[in-house]
Amino acid sequence: MVNLLTLLDDIAATLDDVAVMTKSAIHKTSALMSDDLAVNAGAVQGVKPNRELPIVKAIFWGSLINKVYCIVGILVLLLVYPPLITWILVLGGLYLSYEGVHKIIEKLFPKKGGAQLKASDVPEKEKIKGAVRTDLILSIEIIVIAQGTVADKDLLTQILVLTIVGIAASILIYGLVALIVKIDDLGLYLIKKGFKRIGSAFVSSMPYIMKGLGIVGTLAMLLVGGGILAHTFHVHYYLNEHLQNLIIGFIAGLVVVGIFQLKGLFIKPKAA
Repeated sequence: MVNLLTLLDDIAATLDDVAVMTKSAIHKTSALMSDDLAVNAGAVQGVKPNRELPIVKAIFWGSLINKVYCIVGILVLLLVYPPLITWILVLGGLYLSYEGVHKIIEKLFPKKGGAQLKASDVPEKEKIKGAVRTDLILSIEIIVIAQGTVADKDLLTQILVLTIVGIAASILIYGLVALIVKIDDLGLYLIKKGFKRIGSAFVSSMPYIMKGLGIVGTLAMLLVGGGILAHTFHVHYYLNEHLQNLIIGFIAGLVVVGIFQLKGLFIKPKAA
């Protein structure tokens, strides 16, 4: 009986510890989650209304799988070779910076001859793959930050906290994405119920909301990418932190875009 009570007391203490650590980890990663939301909300832009939720659902499941990869991978690397995590983050930061700059260049300098695909022309599978790939980079950052809050805890506590944070992040992010993309449907429902003014406001605001999220998502890529690089290389801040991270992300993205452009000039694709 005494042993059972001791066991229950240990379990209660562990769960209490997990709850405290989870709250702290979610607080520290909340800003990154908001960036993840802004980045991935654009994945359903240009999609038919009846395909919006299925796409969000597919990205959500991909996000959960990403969290599993990240948790297992980071815990293994911490045991085997911790410095590799830093370089994985650097590559992720460069990728996000590249994506952000690439989107800006596509908007400012569209390809001639109508070769540029519109958002509605991109196949669903490509949209999902792109969103899941970007989510993977942001998931690594979320899990690394969360792991830092429980680094001094036992392995079981770390696994529980990281699992809860990972699941909560995916539910919060894609739950909000699902709500955002259905604002116009809510507006139509309100119009049918007689609330025409507020319903029409929801419907008419949807294109501006999606366009705004696209802009915010691009800036978020540069901010997160620049932030990863700045923190990794301990860059001294001479400006506002967010502004300087944005500039660093933009410069890094330009460099990567330039490298790919040079590669295309010197390495010609093989003829079929």
